[in-house]
Order: sequence, then structure tokens, then C-alpha cells
Amino acid sequence: MKLSKLIFCGITFVIVFMSLLPFVWFVNTSLKTQAEVTAIPPKLASSGSLHFYRSTIEEHDLLHYVKNSVIVAGATTCITLFISILSAYVLARLRLKYKGVIMGSLLLVSMFPQISIAGPVWKIMQSLGWLNTYQGLIIPYVTLTLPLGIWILTGFFRELPKELEDAARIDGCNRIQTLYKIVVPLAAPGIFTAAILVFIYAWNEFFFALLIMTQRKFQTLPIGIALFQGQYTLPWGEIAAASTVATVPLVLLVFFFQKRIVSGLSAGAVKG
Repeated sequence: MKLSKLIFCGITFVIVFMSLLPFVWFVNTSLKTQAEVTAIPPKLASSGSLHFYRSTIEEHDLLHYVKNSVIVAGATTCITLFISILSAYVLARLRLKYKGVIMGSLLLVSMFPQISIAGPVWKIMQSLGWLNTYQGLIIPYVTLTLPLGIWILTGFFRELPKELEDAARIDGCNRIQTLYKIVVPLAAPGIFTAAILVFIYAWNEFFFALLIMTQRKFQTLPIGIALFQGQYTLPWGEIAAASTVATVPLVLLVFFFQKRIVSGLSAGAVKG
């Protein structure tokens, strides 16, 4: 093996190891007993106890927060995809003035730090009476994830052969029919990629969820975990168990569909 390749593999291994270490440690902590959590020096879980998982469900009502996260992330993904598909198709196929300005504006908006728009977003939600409601969190999430969805799908739609759409229009299809009968099925990898990335963002987002959802009834999983309280100290075992429950589905999702994600992200990178 060449020295350069060996160095590259070594650096990659170190980066992956450092990235996975906190997650592996939290999984290990979630399987400990209370005595093992507070042991000094720290030790690995020896019994594989599920006590902390039962505690998060029975005492901290973990499934309630999971339900809220599924509703918010699922609705955000569906709405974002619907708008992104229509917008990306227009940008990829129709002749528009200032198309580059539009794409640049989308990129610029996606770079805004959340704190810079927190005040206006909160004020708008308050005026609409949407604080502590699902739509009060879903709408800001949609606005934040739309640039990502539109950018991914615009690049993907541009790579699809126009001849198929021309043939569909000759057969009598209008643009909307061509879009959902021809373009959307062909763009499934790109749509799937956008869906996963949008879902992950909405599932993990913390700042706006903390700002808008102040009532426990509507709080999502990241907020619920952050507000876990013990009598005298933080319940690290329960936090580790809840964090594992929140993370493992996303890890499995990306692991099983990594090829689709890569193909979707790289679709617009090579001009065909």
C-alpha cells in the first residue's frame, strides 16, 4: 500500500472513531446500572440493563416526545418536498429571468444564523396564535429546509433527459401531468435524498423548538431530553437512553439508504 493511501486511511479512521466515540459511549451508558454510571473510574456496562430505557418511558414519558417529533418532522418533510418539487421543476425547465439570482438568494437565506431571525419568527407565530402548536413549528421548519430541497432537486431535474417530457407532451400530457407521471418517478433518488435530509433536520432541530414550544404537550424529542430532571443531579442514564432512542433510527436510515443518498447528492455534479 502506498504511503499516501495509508496516511489517508489512517486519518479517515481517526475521524470516524472520534465521531462515533460519543455515540458509542452514550449507548454504553444507557445499558449501565445506576452504580456503574456513577462509578469512578468509569467502566463499561457489564449487565446490559434496560432500567434506564424503562425509566425514560414510564417516568419521563419518552414516547410522548417521540410522537411529537414524528408529527413535526413528517409534516415538515411532506410539505417541503411538495413545494420543492414544484419550485425545482420550474427552475430546472422553464426559461426564467434572474434564475441565478433566485438560486443565489436561496443559498443566502439558508446561511442565515437562526438567532438572527428568532425574534421575527416568534413575533409572527405569536400574532397568528401559533405558539405551542404543531403548525407553529412546522412552518418555520419548512422555510428553513426549502432551500436545501430546492437545491438538491433542481440539480437532479436538470440531469433528466428532456426528450421524455417532450414525448409525454406529444401524447397529450400537460406540464403537471408530465411532472407527476414522468419526472417524479425518474427523480425518485433525488427526492428520497431530500426527504431524508429534511427529516433529519426537523428531527434534530433544537433552537426553534425551544423557542416556540414552551408547553410540554407539544415539545419535541430534543427539548424533552434537554429538560429531563433528577432530584439532585442530571439523570445521565435516562438522558443516554433517550438520546440512543433518538439517534439509532436516523443512523439505521442513513446506513440502509446511503447509496440512494450519495446518488441523489451527486446527481447534479456530473454533466451528462
